[in-house]
Amino acid sequence: MIVDVHAHLRVPEADALVAGEPGFAVELATEQLSHSAESLAVNRAQLMRITPVVTDASRRLADMDAMGVDTQLVGPMPMHHYWTGPGLAQRFSRTVNEAVAAHCGRAPGRLAGLGTVPLQHPDLAVKELDHAVSVLGLRGVSVATNVAGRELADPAFEDFWAHAEALGAFVLIHPWGCSLGSRLASHYLGNTVGQPVETTVALSHVIFSGLLDRRPGLRLCAVHGGGYLPFYLGRGDHAWRVRPDARGCLRPPSSYLGQIWFDSLVFTPSGLEQLVVAAGANRVMLGTDYPFDMGVTDPVQRLDALTTLSAAERAAIAGGNAVRLLGLSGSPSPSLEGAPDGIA
Repeated sequence: MIVDVHAHLRVPEADALVAGEPGFAVELATEQLSHSAESLAVNRAQLMRITPVVTDASRRLADMDAMGVDTQLVGPMPMHHYWTGPGLAQRFSRTVNEAVAAHCGRAPGRLAGLGTVPLQHPDLAVKELDHAVSVLGLRGVSVATNVAGRELADPAFEDFWAHAEALGAFVLIHPWGCSLGSRLASHYLGNTVGQPVETTVALSHVIFSGLLDRRPGLRLCAVHGGGYLPFYLGRGDHAWRVRPDARGCLRPPSSYLGQIWFDSLVFTPSGLEQLVVAAGANRVMLGTDYPFDMGVTDPVQRLDALTTLSAAERAAIAGGNAVRLLGLSGSPSPSLEGAPDGIA
């Protein structure tokens, strides 16, 4: 099977829960610092354009067919609203997760789901992860690159990571916005440069903190090819060797690339080749970022443009890695089940 592990669903009912909240206004104001007025206008137009696409299962399946994708891992829009209090946070998470499950239930042979959890409330995040995976049947959850200013490797989240490891839950690390603010506001740099930076910083904390030593069974996947991290981790290895203050992990940092998965969304054959060399073909999976303009609509052709892969490596990246990691099985079914088009 050809499997896309990076795609999104918008849940208007969940958006309505946070609309008008003071925390949401602060979140938007912070996000807007890293975008020019022109970029904000383009973003608003794009959101209006894709909302009918990103909520309609039949349209999703048609687009998957056009891309040559058999199965898609569908996750929520990567706005997790980590400012919400416990009550609202739980309602938001349940609304998103139930909507993802219902959407994927329209075509169970072709769609698999990821949810969200309120990581800002670690005890609640553990409960919601369990509900998402054990009750709703989702494959795991998506998380942001930081949690209201706290790194993913913060000790406060240790119980969450322990439970994710125990469940075998897939955790997709996806940035939203950029903490560099107005420095990257022009020319859409807040996304093109800022988001890979955010992923690089998040993964660096995950590795250097020793989290992967304590939780070697975690199933972490970073979008956008892991940002810049896989391509310049030699500097981290050097620091680990020569500076005791850099040695929070047991092994050279680059060795932990073999404990993380990455999507293939790096745009060029040479970039994908470097990612495969750094992490290994068994750690790379197709990703499209469907249906955003910073995504791609020809993932298989882009994979095949890398002619240095063996047939086995190509098959692993195209779908084999995702099938094993996500527990996918059976042949994809084109049928839709449940609600009329555009509802689920």
